Amino acid sequence: MLLGGARRAAGGRGWASLAPAWARGRSTTSANDHYHQPQQHQPYHHHEMTKERSKAVSTFYNQTAIDSAAEKASVRLTPTTMLYAGKSPDGSHLLKSARYLLKEMPVRIAHRIAGIRGLPFILGCNPTILQVHELYIRAFQKLTEFPSIKDGEIEGQYCRLLQQLLDDHRDVVTLLAEGFRESRKYLEDESVIQSFLDKTLTARLGIRMLATHHLALHEDRPDFVGIICTRLSPKKIIEKWVDFARRLCEHKYGTAPRVRISGHVAARFPYIPMPLDYILPELLKNAMRATMESHLDTPYNVPDIVVTIANNDVDFIIRISDRGGGIPHSSLKKVMDYHFTTAENCPGDLQNDSLLQDMVDMVNSGQSSPMHGFGFGLPTSRAYAEYLSGSLIVQSLQGIGTDVYLRLRHIDGKEESFRI
Repeated sequence: MLLGGARRAAGGRGWASLAPAWARGRSTTSANDHYHQPQQHQPYHHHEMTKERSKAVSTFYNQTAIDSAAEKASVRLTPTTMLYAGKSPDGSHLLKSARYLLKEMPVRIAHRIAGIRGLPFILGCNPTILQVHELYIRAFQKLTEFPSIKDGEIEGQYCRLLQQLLDDHRDVVTLLAEGFRESRKYLEDESVIQSFLDKTLTARLGIRMLATHHLALHEDRPDFVGIICTRLSPKKIIEKWVDFARRLCEHKYGTAPRVRISGHVAARFPYIPMPLDYILPELLKNAMRATMESHLDTPYNVPDIVVTIANNDVDFIIRISDRGGGIPHSSLKKVMDYHFTTAENCPGDLQNDSLLQDMVDMVNSGQSSPMHGFGFGLPTSRAYAEYLSGSLIVQSLQGIGTDVYLRLRHIDGKEESFRI
């Protein structure tokens, strides 16, 4: 194990005290020296990526650079800034965006490395969490090595690097879930995990939104500037995820509840679909599962689920109402906690069939590993909503059903928008 010898030497000191032990095994070439080789401007070919991934972390571990970057504050942008930076005919917007990311991404990655090092020692020693730690260290090295972005050719190379890192980090949520599930029995205070995951998962969302936005600036899609849809229809995005959740439900139970959408169904406004693509399938899946599980005697005669859209000049609200019996009093306080379950351990979960994995992966492609089945869905959705200056509130009518209120602030409304 990577930290096997270091553990005894640490004598119970904090996880952060292990960092120098990693550094002792590294080569004398610093991370910055590493990049100043003749091949620095060559494209990132597939075999080079594979070679980089196979390197031991110790070969490029740079404690000083990481600590220095972690002390800097991140520069968070409002979606309005991103929207009105827009597109320029000469492509200068791409260079400007790439240069911002070139400075910003290492700082945000360093914050995540510092967060992992701040975990209790027993968590930091978990091999799966160590794997996440290594992923972030590798990302930091690649990003800090990259040369100044002077022209479109280098910007194109940077795009390939961003896409590579998005792919490499796709399973981070799953890895964290597994790592904490393996380690939680050794912890006395689980609030440490709750705080760490809230920060890590929302920061990860921000990083992925920024990287995906830059890549999307290369695309020419109607009604889109990067990842921002200039005329988002809540009704249409809800319908997309209703169809997805119903297919999951039909696969599991043989049938699925109907879903009625009411309220401001004609509303359109600028917004970023990506966070809704994380949150909505989770909420709809929960509503359908509760409905089916509470009507097992009459599976082909179940109550409808009602989704209501409310739009105003400050925010918009999506309410999902089911008649699935509600959440028991004993569980209500814990419903927003991270539970670290697995699909195999949850026979009632819609993702309990391996055949569904491809469908879930397809929907989550390039954005995130699926939240379903790990006990992460609701708490992650709540953390995302709060990151976006909104809220996710669950109201349970025990014996009847559950209302979930997703409230998100407009990016061009009367009040200040969130920052990414």
